[in-house]
Amino acid sequence: MKKLLAVATAVMLVGSALSLVACKKSNKGAEGYPKKGITMICPWGAGGGTDAVLRAICGAAEKQLGQTITVENKTGGGGAIGHAAIKDAKPDGYTIGMITFELNSLPQQGLIDFTYADYDPLIRVNADAATLTVKADAPYNTVQEFVDYCKANPGKVSIGNSAPGSVWHIGAGLLADKTGIDVKHVAFEGAAGAVTALAGGHIEAVSVSLAEVKSQLDAGNVKVIGIMDEKRPANYPDIPTFKEQGFDITYFTWRGLALPKGVDPAIKQVLVDAFAKAEADPDFVETAGKLNLNLAYQDSAEFGKFLKTNFEEVTATMKSLGLAE
Repeated sequence: MKKLLAVATAVMLVGSALSLVACKKSNKGAEGYPKKGITMICPWGAGGGTDAVLRAICGAAEKQLGQTITVENKTGGGGAIGHAAIKDAKPDGYTIGMITFELNSLPQQGLIDFTYADYDPLIRVNADAATLTVKADAPYNTVQEFVDYCKANPGKVSIGNSAPGSVWHIGAGLLADKTGIDVKHVAFEGAAGAVTALAGGHIEAVSVSLAEVKSQLDAGNVKVIGIMDEKRPANYPDIPTFKEQGFDITYFTWRGLALPKGVDPAIKQVLVDAFAKAEADPDFVETAGKLNLNLAYQDSAEFGKFLKTNFEEVTATMKSLGLAE
């Protein structure tokens, strides 16, 4: 019996020693991380909703990481260039990126040869519904009036979006398909350009988020006649949903953070922890509220599952609208 106890004790001691070594190895990659500033890639232009929310959460995460996070806007190709830059970055934890809805709509069009599966997701940050926004002096004040105007002027009304095949292009396509209107879809490199064109009277409408039209809305240059959400926005309770106006249309974009494949799991965990805390930071929450951004946090595992499901749903929608190859 004494011999058996001695053997069991020895096995336990060896097991404990191996566990300690494994633990030290698992943490080794994160030792002292981050030792320098971090680059954050934004696939969209400065001034848009993606850029705004990204800069805000990076500011909050800097408090957690103790290092500067520099946002680099790498635009072009309807988000393809920036997303490729994130995927192809050195997997050392010093380059992160914000991935957006377009990552799940570009592959079907043959515009990129990679998918969500080529990234290591960190967290989902927010999800925002599309609006139908028009000039403040437009002759229509409801979705029905807009639809009637478009039907009376087939092919003459231009709706701006953030890029060909982008989330807002698909949103406008969904609107046209569901309401039976014939409109022209005008692409811009990011929502900011589309909203500026609307305010200047160069197009008749945009199908972008409330956050992206907020400044022009507050200035009185545009009006939002409908939002593709389940409920009215808290900060703008006078904006009706499409559903309450008789149109069963809900549609959202999303944004999240991701790493290139191959980053040390220990480093990834440091980043997950930092950005999870940043998402709950009072300053960030306040900024998101002012920007009318709907925070919709998901951890790495949940975000990974969401990306797969969203890709499948978007693919089905695009095929039905003739936007997928």
